[in-house]
Amino acid sequence: MIITLLIGLLLLGVAAALGARSLSFGRVEAAKRMRSIDMYGFGSREVVAAGARSRVNRNRVAEAIGRAMGGRLTRVDLVQLRRDLLGAGFYSATAEAYLGYRIIGTTILMAFLTLIVVSAPSPLAFVALAFGAALAWRLPIVVLQRRAAARSAEIDRELPELIDLLVVSVEAGVGLAGALQMMSARMHGPLGIELRLMQQEQSMGLSSEHALSKLLDRCETPSVRSFVRSLQQAERLGVSIGTILRNLAVEMRTRRRQLAEERAQKAPVKILFPLVFLIFPSMFIVLLGPAVFTIKDAFG
Repeated sequence: MIITLLIGLLLLGVAAALGARSLSFGRVEAAKRMRSIDMYGFGSREVVAAGARSRVNRNRVAEAIGRAMGGRLTRVDLVQLRRDLLGAGFYSATAEAYLGYRIIGTTILMAFLTLIVVSAPSPLAFVALAFGAALAWRLPIVVLQRRAAARSAEIDRELPELIDLLVVSVEAGVGLAGALQMMSARMHGPLGIELRLMQQEQSMGLSSEHALSKLLDRCETPSVRSFVRSLQQAERLGVSIGTILRNLAVEMRTRRRQLAEERAQKAPVKILFPLVFLIFPSMFIVLLGPAVFTIKDAFG
């Protein structure tokens, strides 16, 4: 009875949250568009200040919890967590706030599971409680790391096309800064977002070398590292940027080919497990099943 009541309350809360979301959908979309406009520095100061105060008030409790527990949890690396947040595209989120939300979510789920265990105590319920707590604590960081890895892989896939376009633009007489600005306006996806953010940082007064370093901090991949180091070296030494970009494009294509060959060599090992546990048992059942029944009938 208590479990049914708790499940009913949970479903009622989900329905109320979805109803409130549907009622405020227009305002949410308008706020999202205003944030995208504010990202480029065109929003009014009053709107920006109001949005900043709202975000601060919303994350204050989570940041306080994360800051208080960050020093006590020895296995939590806030620096790596901040790097994962940047890699996943969460630029405004802090590591303390994310840790605080993890603690709050784990505590709420543990309280809910504890009520269920108290209503129907059993050894399996206690095992489910421990498993649910571990899953609630570990799942957010796994999802964040997977999103950061997928985003980094997508940036690596888009980077050779960017370098080819930069080579064409530079050899056509366009400067490197102008070519990067053109590509940032035309490219979509994570790489386009990173380029636009780099252009925004340069418009705020950062040097191109510093903006490239911050780009490398947000996207710590071998391809982005080669791209950033090549541009910084060309700017320091005054070498022809067209030649460096062309050599870098050849290197990127070679790296992509090697990555494809590496994945092709891993394919037989990965297909071994479904072959052994799924395909072979089905084949044995189809091929040996009639023979087993025939032998059984022969021996009575």
